[in-house]
Amino acid sequence: MQLTGSQILIECLKEQGVDTVFGYPGGAILNVYDELYKHSDEIKHILTSHEQGASHAADGYARATGKVGVCFATSGPGATNLVTGIATAYMDSVPVVAITCNVGVPLLGKDSFQEIDIVGVTLPITKHNFIVKDVNKLADVIRDAFRIAKEGRPGPVLIDIPKDVTAKMADYEYKTPVVPEANKNIDSNEIAEAIDMIKKARKPFVFVGGGSIISGASAEIAEFVEKVDAPVCDTLMGKGAFDGTSERYTGMLGMHGTKTSNFGVMECDLLIVLGARFSDRVTGDTSKFASNARILQIDIDPAEINKNIKVDMSIVGDIKVVLEAINARLDKENHKEWMNHIYEMKKEYPLRYNKDILTGPYLMEKIFEVTDGNAIITTEVGQHQMWAAQYYKYKEPRTFLSSGGLGTMGYGLGACIGAKLGRKDKIVINIAGDGCFRMNMNELATATRYNIPIIEIIVNNHVLGMVRQWQTLYYGQRYSYTVLEDQVDYVKVAEGLGAKAYRVETKEDFEAALKDAIAMNIPCVLDCHIEKDDKVFPMVSPGASLMETFDC
Repeated sequence: MQLTGSQILIECLKEQGVDTVFGYPGGAILNVYDELYKHSDEIKHILTSHEQGASHAADGYARATGKVGVCFATSGPGATNLVTGIATAYMDSVPVVAITCNVGVPLLGKDSFQEIDIVGVTLPITKHNFIVKDVNKLADVIRDAFRIAKEGRPGPVLIDIPKDVTAKMADYEYKTPVVPEANKNIDSNEIAEAIDMIKKARKPFVFVGGGSIISGASAEIAEFVEKVDAPVCDTLMGKGAFDGTSERYTGMLGMHGTKTSNFGVMECDLLIVLGARFSDRVTGDTSKFASNARILQIDIDPAEINKNIKVDMSIVGDIKVVLEAINARLDKENHKEWMNHIYEMKKEYPLRYNKDILTGPYLMEKIFEVTDGNAIITTEVGQHQMWAAQYYKYKEPRTFLSSGGLGTMGYGLGACIGAKLGRKDKIVINIAGDGCFRMNMNELATATRYNIPIIEIIVNNHVLGMVRQWQTLYYGQRYSYTVLEDQVDYVKVAEGLGAKAYRVETKEDFEAALKDAIAMNIPCVLDCHIEKDDKVFPMVSPGASLMETFDC
């Protein structure tokens, strides 16, 4: 049948099972929005306060559900406002399809009003991108975009559609979506070699990254760890891939990792890496990283093998598939002496903080207690992000959503909205610093417009906490433009945007406010005031060895 480009777009979204999109209309995308209006009972559109909020919401929806997130923007500044969100998704391998509309084909390249080459702009930060100048190719491009976003190592895909293409007619025929399947052809010799490495190890350590969550390999990892009889640490992106309440779990690895994880990895004789890319924040001094160990890396992306750290053996493949093959052939190992050593280290080097006053770590532990560890936690970026990673125990995958690779301040609130819409059964809480809250606090208006019951917790220390921490440690306490002592009242701001707000200054205040916010089931903000000089410890100085982890 003959449909307009806009109609084809909407029909293709329905083909792909899209039920929620996030966006902001404008002149170039008006044809699409007019068609979307006619399908509002099938596709829910969330009008965000800013296009960046739409991109982060699509990202949060994707991370929380495992589905592809979708966002819309118009040409020019609408499209460029998506860029930070697209880059965030790219760095963390999140499947997002961003759909922009541009000026008509005859106006392209003429500096027309609100024209931008968004394909050129986003080329380095997308898995793939398209500009569709022929309406007859539109349907296949949309289908390809969703397939590309999901298959292999996921990532964002952008489709730019000139306005005249959204109005032109073309034949459309429904097609069943292609569901990418993991390649199950794993070299049996590689599996045998990996098993041989494991059998020869006396002090193995399993290191879990975000790829493990993308793969859906949590059950296989749990079985694998028991068979190997090893401790487990993770990256920021790997939180929840392995149960954070397990006695085998030692905490995060790296700059703000636990001493047990950092020292244990430096002592182990085999490091088994599952879907992690050896970020500089994880490795410290690469010349000394895991210097006593052979390294076995399993990753779906061959580009990550030997990129940052040279490994002794690698298997390129889907982690779930690879571990299924290994588990089927691996006998249970026994490393009692090594595990006892790890347990002793956990006792010797626990995370510590001042329990007498309101602090970031206390907030996270209390959230875990009140929610029984069953909430989805989103974060902004900074000290509060690290406290959320250290002190909340993530029992399941897709329950910790944070900008790891790009470190995007302003990510969390939009992501929180997207996550809650994707997982309505979950309590969803965003952890923000006061500096981050300023970045995208306008998205509170989005939450209140649709009565999306999220909880925003502001860890308010009146400074840019993580930057100030570095200024304290490395810049002679010269606090250059990191002090936020001004007249902004976040309770009044939140109330003005339609949310219920609480000012929290004591531990008792926080527990009562949190329980009240959960019970009310409406958008709520808790403005929690802590000391400005609270710091995130343990810490490894940039470029130092993990053995140089310090507490203060």
